Amino acid sequence: TARSPEGSRSARRLRRDGLVPGVMYGGGDAPQHFAVDARTLRNTLAHAGQVIEVTVDGSASTNVLIKDVQRHPVRGEAVHVDLLRVRMDVAIHATVPIHFEGSEEAPGVTEGGIFNQELREVNIEALPGDIPDSIQHDVSGLEMNATVTLDVLAAPSGVTLLDDVETVIATITPPTLEPVEEEIETETALVGED
Repeated sequence: TARSPEGSRSARRLRRDGLVPGVMYGGGDAPQHFAVDARTLRNTLAHAGQVIEVTVDGSASTNVLIKDVQRHPVRGEAVHVDLLRVRMDVAIHATVPIHFEGSEEAPGVTEGGIFNQELREVNIEALPGDIPDSIQHDVSGLEMNATVTLDVLAAPSGVTLLDDVETVIATITPPTLEPVEEEIETETALVGED
């Protein structure tokens, strides 16, 4: 539902009533302030793709991208949401998480190596409808001391990776051994003894 941007007191009142305040902006239109049921927002964030359709007070639906979700520092629940209007025929920049598959079965890990994911997200350019939820990469064949760079990622069709192809995204490193310090025994003598 639409709401007027009245400030923090009004926002606290909305949250007390189980609603989350938000704003929808971009696309050449004026910012639209709204309030959404907290459960509806939680379910939408958990199950929706990158682009969602929003209807405010029964108006025509608008395609939006979730730009930012501010969360309560302790409880973790959403306290404010920012939505960016997008046109489905214009490419936009977005960040997409990278998910590695098979890291536990990689020969380098079974030999005792440690799998390190150096990069969690990658910057892409794509039409809003082509933005993937994540980019998958199989690392089940990595040996000890292996390094994976961005150029091995297979971007879905219509998606362009914007980061440097030489960026390291994952490694398998040998475990570091702690040097064993020898205990030096020292005898203590009481002062005044022979």
